[in-house]
Amino acid sequence: MTGEGTSDLTQLLKGVLDLAVLAVLAERDSYGYDVVRRLRETGLNGLGDASVYGTLRRLHQAGALASYTVPSAEGPHRKYYCLTDDGRAQMARAASAWFAVSRALGGLLDGRKDIHR
Repeated sequence: MTGEGTSDLTQLLKGVLDLAVLAVLAERDSYGYDVVRRLRETGLNGLGDASVYGTLRRLHQAGALASYTVPSAEGPHRKYYCLTDDGRAQMARAASAWFAVSRALGGLLDGRKDIHR
């Protein structure tokens, strides 16, 4: 995607990055770069590393995530993040809002011939 399409995607991702990060960590604890990699594997290629690391730091400071350090044979110790109970509750609220918006937009856009999927 180039031009305005990239800008649109970037703006959408900013609005749902917390939910995406929480969903990744709900599957299993991860360190920062692993979160970035897993998000990109799902198709969220427009994410910058700094955006994800900033989101991890902010969610951690807000109490949605806890962290612990694990030694790494490949270099420095890795800081792993995991969901707290508050993080699980935040993810549930955000997911509910996402599904409501998704259903509403789906209803508006389904069947339109002037939109390409």
